[in-house]
Amino acid sequence: MPITKATLTDVAELNVLINSAYRGDESKKGWTTETDLVDGIRIDEPMLIDYLNNDVITILKYTNTAGNIIGTVYLEVKEDKLYLGMFSVSPALQNGGVGRALIEEAEVIAKQLSLHTISMTVIRSRKELISWYERRGYVFTGEIQPFHDHGRFGAPKELIELIVMEKTV
Repeated sequence: MPITKATLTDVAELNVLINSAYRGDESKKGWTTETDLVDGIRIDEPMLIDYLNNDVITILKYTNTAGNIIGTVYLEVKEDKLYLGMFSVSPALQNGGVGRALIEEAEVIAKQLSLHTISMTVIRSRKELISWYERRGYVFTGEIQPFHDHGRFGAPKELIELIVMEKTV
């Protein structure tokens, strides 16, 4: 199976993939870019190491036949829900089923952990991304959160709000 848990040996490759999916010129090859909305990097290696050393966090990786990581998703147990974030697919390979496979595997993991809800936040202005999640059964809860103001995930170029979406599994 091409989807497995990421380990510390994957940190450098994950860092490049995630940042290429969210920011910079490479991200513009896909449809999930945030480069026009947020400056800076999405993640760095020390943050990835912290995540991988945290018992409530799992990072899944999707590896192609050549052994390259082409997709990833962050999963964190938060009380009685599984939070899904940092969902990234190589921009040149988007729309090829990698994202769908990662979301489906996240749902399997939620069930294995006896968690019946997957929760995520999505930039409110990202209508095409919200529609993609809706087609997979995720619904807007009505909750709106401010974009992270601590700067760890980049600096917003405009006011950004995050909507909370959930799916019962």
